[in-house]
Amino acid sequence: MKINNSKKAFTIIELMVVITIIGILASLVAPKFMGKLETAKIKTTKAQIEMLSTALDSFNLDTGRYPTDSEGLKVLWIRNNDIRGYNGPYLPKPVNADAWGNPYIYKTTSGDHAFDITSYGKDGKEGGDEKNADISIWDS
Repeated sequence: MKINNSKKAFTIIELMVVITIIGILASLVAPKFMGKLETAKIKTTKAQIEMLSTALDSFNLDTGRYPTDSEGLKVLWIRNNDIRGYNGPYLPKPVNADAWGNPYIYKTTSGDHAFDITSYGKDGKEGGDEKNADISIWDS
């Protein structure tokens, strides 16, 4: 009976070649993926703002008004029986931050629209352009 003690294994050179190839592929794919991630965050924030707007309209239909600045958006998910006609909560869970974790800005207005909901975008600061641009309910 002959015993074969030879084992097949990767050499350090083969491992380095594989790691180098994976690194090259990752450097080509990662920038495209990160661009898609930012686009997805913008779309998510726009969808959340639309959802908040719909909930605000439901609040208005029940109470005859939109929430005050001091009541804010939290009145949409926290029951408040002190408000006449309130039939909420209007959202099943809190939506108080955009896709980047920055708080939504809710303000009542006296112009063409009764309220405004804004995300300050990726940088969390008012103004900005491209990925840092503000996103508002009234943007087209």
